[in-house]
Amino acid sequence: MSVKQRQISMVAICLACLASIVQAEPPGSKVEQDFLRLRRNDVDEPVALETAIASYEGTVQGKQVLVDLIGAVHVADQAYYDELNREFESYDVVLYELVAPRDTTPKAGERSAHPVSFLQLAMKNMLSLQFQLDCIDYEKKNFVHADMTPEEFSESMNQRGESMMQMFLRMFGQSIAMQSRDPARNSDAQLLSALFAKPERRSQHLKRIMAEQFEDMEAATAVLDGPEGSTIVTERNKAALRVLKQQLDAGRARIAIFYGAAHLPDMEERLAADFQLKRKGTKWLTAWDLSVGNTAENE
Repeated sequence: MSVKQRQISMVAICLACLASIVQAEPPGSKVEQDFLRLRRNDVDEPVALETAIASYEGTVQGKQVLVDLIGAVHVADQAYYDELNREFESYDVVLYELVAPRDTTPKAGERSAHPVSFLQLAMKNMLSLQFQLDCIDYEKKNFVHADMTPEEFSESMNQRGESMMQMFLRMFGQSIAMQSRDPARNSDAQLLSALFAKPERRSQHLKRIMAEQFEDMEAATAVLDGPEGSTIVTERNKAALRVLKQQLDAGRARIAIFYGAAHLPDMEERLAADFQLKRKGTKWLTAWDLSVGNTAENE
């Protein structure tokens, strides 16, 4: 296999993995994406991939509280992470995702041997983006680990008869099925064109191609969750909201939950059902600047 062929194969795999950070809607759903969107200009060109800060308010134990769901994109522009770090300063507590031993604090530069981590780093390099764990300051005093431990995660997957390979293959198969239904869109020819573009333009072309996949990824990510949910989304959300309850019981009134965007539709439902919180507003942040001329190489 040639170098270019290997690059194309890696792009195809990464497209499937990118589905893990997009919200999952039931197949055939017409609901707009509420936590991640592709913004276009007047001539229908993609100019930004954006994530939401969705705000929920209500009364818990007689006290007015605010809970913000902040959609994470695990590889993004440096400016995006800089803005998030500023946003996080305004909260009493920020609950963050990371399948790791209890109260683990990620350190910049740390690398996991997990295949998903490898693919995220591959995307970072191909797209000239930054990696979330390198850019978010998890050592802030208001950051609280709110996820499953590796042991809890493995036990839940065993009980459900799940595996990471099974989920990856489901997403990959769904991505291929979507491609076959619309072969003209994001075809191999487009990927080849991007890969053979001038070095200073290559990453921006690839970013646009990948970002456009997000418009059709609801069906791809829906395969992660069956009628009974899944460990990777449902059970981890339950773990996060158990920590949320602990923080509310401790008197925290302004809380952020910083999780991958795929988790947030289910979390929104749980905030309404379990905490009687209602959505009051949405703020959008630019995760990927897709406008022409805004490449990392030109900075």
